[in-house]
Amino acid sequence: MSKITATFDRATEAVHNKLASYIPMSKASKITKMMVSALVVMTIAPMQVQAAAFISEAIDILGVVIIAIGGGLGIWGVVNLLEGYGNDNPGAKSQGIKQLMAGLGLILLGIFAIPELETLLPTA
Repeated sequence: MSKITATFDRATEAVHNKLASYIPMSKASKITKMMVSALVVMTIAPMQVQAAAFISEAIDILGVVIIAIGGGLGIWGVVNLLEGYGNDNPGAKSQGIKQLMAGLGLILLGIFAIPELETLLPTA
């Protein structure tokens, strides 16, 4: 929030300096400027909380999607593996093992690595 506030303060100061060179500000316009600044800050603060909740939910959904893809790939690998053993086909066995291992890798990625993304992002 401090970066947003600092950026907003710099932008407000730049606008104020530009306006001051053209029109001298009255007391009423300074009060209006302060009220608008307060309104903007009160609007930005809840948006950061909503953004943090959205990112957290998106990371949870991403984890579920990665686990589902890994599960599907693992099941496909088991089917190819069984087909390879049933027909004595070494190519199907090899492909089945590769798919099964890739599926298990994706499942582990979804369980352990994806939730860690939340710790990399700054919180409100």
